Amino acid sequence: MTFLGLLVHNVLRRRLRAVVTGLAVAIGVTAVVTLSVLTYSLRQTAVSIFKTGKSDFTVSQRGVADILSSSLDRQDIDALRATPGVQSAIGTFVATGKVDADHPVFIEIGLTTADEKPYGITVLRGRSFGDTAPNEMMLGWRAARDFGVGVGDNFKIEERTFRIVGLFSTGNVIGDSGGMFPLASLQAWKREPGVYTLAFVVTKPHASISGVRAAITRANPQLATARSSTDYGAVDSNLVLITAANIGGSILALFIGATGVMNTSLLSFFERIREFWLLRGVGWTRRRLFQLVIGEALLVSVVGAAVGIGVGFGAVQGLTHLPQLRGVFHPAYQSMIFVRALGFALGMALLGALYPAARAATLTPLSALQHE
Repeated sequence: MTFLGLLVHNVLRRRLRAVVTGLAVAIGVTAVVTLSVLTYSLRQTAVSIFKTGKSDFTVSQRGVADILSSSLDRQDIDALRATPGVQSAIGTFVATGKVDADHPVFIEIGLTTADEKPYGITVLRGRSFGDTAPNEMMLGWRAARDFGVGVGDNFKIEERTFRIVGLFSTGNVIGDSGGMFPLASLQAWKREPGVYTLAFVVTKPHASISGVRAAITRANPQLATARSSTDYGAVDSNLVLITAANIGGSILALFIGATGVMNTSLLSFFERIREFWLLRGVGWTRRRLFQLVIGEALLVSVVGAAVGIGVGFGAVQGLTHLPQLRGVFHPAYQSMIFVRALGFALGMALLGALYPAARAATLTPLSALQHE
């Protein structure tokens, strides 16, 4: 029998132990996959809001809890436009509203008609709203498809009813799943007249983007600029907290899983002392005994990881139906998430089986007889 065959034989010989160990690993891997996908997807949603407009970088208030809490005023927008190297700075007002129980978070973007083209809006059907029309709106094509409405239909958000005068595209999932409104109308509806949430800045040709960003933050310390996904943590503190929660939860899952592996491996060690003694007696080296115990744990952990990944995928799909996450949670899967989950499973196996494997490898005939 080959060494791998022996590993499989030993695992199948103790099915209950293998199931308990695999279950501990599966629970840990499920937590890692679910937390990782949730964190990555929510981060992508937040970043997508920053990237809704066509720009070289985005400007918001520094140190806010989340981007929708950002507050800029007309002086901030004028200061951005007056910065050397800036070609245009488009001020937008971003808010959310509830359409129905299935869509509690609907993205609302306030914009002037003059800024639509620089912002990157393409009107697909109908026309744009009027800047002074309080009950007109444009709807993103994804939202129109999801809600089954089109140009000329009415669309109710909370207590207000709007007439859809056009469908638009931004090339951004979040933007195309929301609605566009006259800037002044949306500001007045949300009782924040003159307030902007984000500014989208385009630099002049041949201007240094990094230099322009540095000039803006020097002259306006209350503002923060973001261009790449790594910049958004400085703008939205929730992104930092979400990432920290993911790391903390994953580490906790690692140690919980490793503890489960260790417990079952130790029980198995005490049951197999005679077996280990006999293997030593027929010429097995300490190293080979160590590899046997570690190999069995790794085999069970790989199977447990496969089960955990499958359960984690199902858990993520279940989260999409939670009312609290609808509209903001769009599952995004990275291959590294699953590689990381497998790495955590192997880490659980190694951490959990290390001590039992060392006990088996250092077992002496005298200690085996004393146990008997």
